[in-house]
Amino acid sequence: MRKFWLDCFAGSAFVFMVLGGLYGITQLRVFDAFDPLGQALGDMELTDIAFSQIREDPPMDTNIVIVNIGYLSRPEIGQQILNLSQYKPKVIGLDIIYSCDWLQDSTICPQAYDTVGNKYFAEAIRQAENVVMVSRLDQTKKLRAQFGDIDLYDSIEHTYPTLMPGAYEGYANLETEAAHQEDLKVCRRFNPQMMVNGKRELAFSVQIAKLYDSAKVERFLARNNYLEVINYKGNIVDWHGASNYAGRYIVLDWDQALDTTQFVGEMIKDKIVILGFLGGDLTDTSWDDKFFTPLNKKYAGKARPDMYGVVVHANIVSMILEEDYIEVLATWQEIAIAIIVCFLNVALFLVITEKIPDWFDGISVAVQLLQIVLFSFLMIEFFNWYNFKFNVTWTLAVVAVVGTSFELYNGVFRKLTEYLKNRFLHLKNRWFTNKGQ
Repeated sequence: MRKFWLDCFAGSAFVFMVLGGLYGITQLRVFDAFDPLGQALGDMELTDIAFSQIREDPPMDTNIVIVNIGYLSRPEIGQQILNLSQYKPKVIGLDIIYSCDWLQDSTICPQAYDTVGNKYFAEAIRQAENVVMVSRLDQTKKLRAQFGDIDLYDSIEHTYPTLMPGAYEGYANLETEAAHQEDLKVCRRFNPQMMVNGKRELAFSVQIAKLYDSAKVERFLARNNYLEVINYKGNIVDWHGASNYAGRYIVLDWDQALDTTQFVGEMIKDKIVILGFLGGDLTDTSWDDKFFTPLNKKYAGKARPDMYGVVVHANIVSMILEEDYIEVLATWQEIAIAIIVCFLNVALFLVITEKIPDWFDGISVAVQLLQIVLFSFLMIEFFNWYNFKFNVTWTLAVVAVVGTSFELYNGVFRKLTEYLKNRFLHLKNRWFTNKGQ
């Protein structure tokens, strides 16, 4: 029995060695040209299926109004803010940063020299009160050289101070794996708060929610999660059919917000109004500041992004105010489950090898397929039923290689170990025999 358990431990360790070797080979990217399916599926997660295909239609969030700023100038956006603020919204968020004024260069930043327009914009911000503007977390060259491109920041890009009298700030950075703005940007998570030079900074959406209901935000931040999975509620009107759950947020186009006859005050009063870029108009297909999200109708091999950044921020605000969060497994829990499943598989395969070796191939393949289907089903349904991200990617990887790895271990490694052990004992006995003579 002791030998059986030792074989279980050794076999499990061998499986993880194989898995580590395979991971190292894939990191070399030598098979990318021959892996179109893997590249197409590389930007999806199984829980995307629950988001886009299985969940019931979420209710419309009437507490948030999203306003398109299009390509309007500063004074025109200021007029939008004045028009909206007269109906007493509780919070106004503005998802645009005006930072080039620091350069004092008429070529790079000509709008900095529009003194009248800038004063008009600043006065609109001052009168509106409870306005949240965006900042951008950044890294200095020194920090990037020291630590590389990681989620560590030591500088903040702000809107020019004279343009935001009395306004609050929150950083607009969203978590994606894109290295550049032009790359495919998949947004599933965000950082609620970050430490920058010893000071706590809040995300743009968190700061908006805090001004609306500080108690709920304090409970949210008390979760103390470095990353939070965004529980997407829906999109704005979608004329092009890119997104599921479209029309879940009230939206005004840029020209409607400039004309007070185009909306009623009750739509704005005591609500959260977030202004941001939604294309040249609501029918525009611009990719600027646009993300792929789990609500994309094409959850694998995505063709076009489905949600503007300002709508992503609105979804985060909804999640916080509804206190409807997604829970996730800790990394150590994911690894622990993978180790336990691996150990049980190796133990089962050892029993099959000893008791019914002729049936090993058929049973092992059936067991692997059954587990892959079961764990995939649980990942999707746990997310759908309980808002719980049962991420067992490690486990699925282990199950995928455990059969072949066990055969290598049992047919080669185990026998080689036995051979070397017997050879060592033989040489040891010969040495003692010769020494005795």
